[in-house]
Amino acid sequence: MENTKKAAKLSAAQAALAARIEEKNRALSGHHEPAKKALFSKSEKTTKFPPKELIKFSKGMASMLKANINTSDAIKYYMSGHPSPFVRATLATAREQIEEGVPIATAFKKTGKFDDKFLSLVRAGSDSGQLDRAFESIAKTLKKEAEFKSKMRKATMMPCIIIFALILIFIASQLRIIPEIEKILKDMKQTPDGLTGILFKVSHFTQKTWVLIVGGIIGATFSFLKVEKIRNAVTFFMMARWGLLKKLILGMRQLLFLGSLEMLHSNGINLSRAVEISAESLKGSPMYDELITAGQRYIETGLPFSEAIRKFTSCDPQVAHLISIGERSSSLSEQLRLLTAMYEEDVESTIQQFATTVNLFVMMAAAFLIIMVFIGAFLPIFLMGPKMMKGNGL
Repeated sequence: MENTKKAAKLSAAQAALAARIEEKNRALSGHHEPAKKALFSKSEKTTKFPPKELIKFSKGMASMLKANINTSDAIKYYMSGHPSPFVRATLATAREQIEEGVPIATAFKKTGKFDDKFLSLVRAGSDSGQLDRAFESIAKTLKKEAEFKSKMRKATMMPCIIIFALILIFIASQLRIIPEIEKILKDMKQTPDGLTGILFKVSHFTQKTWVLIVGGIIGATFSFLKVEKIRNAVTFFMMARWGLLKKLILGMRQLLFLGSLEMLHSNGINLSRAVEISAESLKGSPMYDELITAGQRYIETGLPFSEAIRKFTSCDPQVAHLISIGERSSSLSEQLRLLTAMYEEDVESTIQQFATTVNLFVMMAAAFLIIMVFIGAFLPIFLMGPKMMKGNGL
């Protein structure tokens, strides 16, 4: 009887313990479930993978893939202990897709955090069996872009701040100093001479429109930085009128396309398929449609690819020429490798030249505004001296 009671008490204790464990598991499950549903906060849903982090990630992936670590494990090792929750969540989402058998490029695409350029190169590397080279290419391309942006920022940031400050000083002089000078001349019943009269008219115009001028400058700057369509429209407009900018942008686009094409073709991917994949890195630019058209003409009509490039794209003549040599001599991969190396050097040189030219233009604009501030604010004071002396009978 006593043994039966002990057994009953023991069973009750075990049941109570099991109930507590189950309740705790439900609580933990309920605690983690919302986090699983919302991997990204509202602000992060539209945020792209940070460029600096993408360079580090691409370099890390390239080194691990070269060491024969599989893609899923390489992503796991990189994200493990990473200080950024956003990076961890993004890579965890991609890794889950890869482990489910989704192609690598598609897995990254489903996160919504990577651009077409990254996805195209990953796809090219995956299809060619050279994923380590693809990540190396991504890191190299992004590093060049970061260097270019850094040089441009150094060349333009401080002069642009100075220019904006000078514009404000000029407007302030037109609103405060010039009206005072005009009032003094009226009180002395003196008629302004020709140049002074023009400066007074400029002041009247500025007083009526300065709000629109400042608002327009701020609005145009904000729109250019934040609205992609406006930025693209301005870029196309400037490319049509500035040869150096056109050379730089076309050079970077051709470098991206040729590097991807060489990687694919040299690893056995047929040319038409390689062109289609490589062109994806240029989506959103006119060259994308041109390359797709060239690829279609090459397949449908049997036209040599070099001729298709020459007739249907805006690529430099040397691209079609070297591709033609490669087609005739069965050394297309070697010619594509040569073109890639040539454009790497050319783009590097053009970036230096472009940054120097922009810096010169900005400094010239700053000097022009300094002269305008001097003329608008101080010249009327110098011209007023004789009038004041005449008014006082001196």
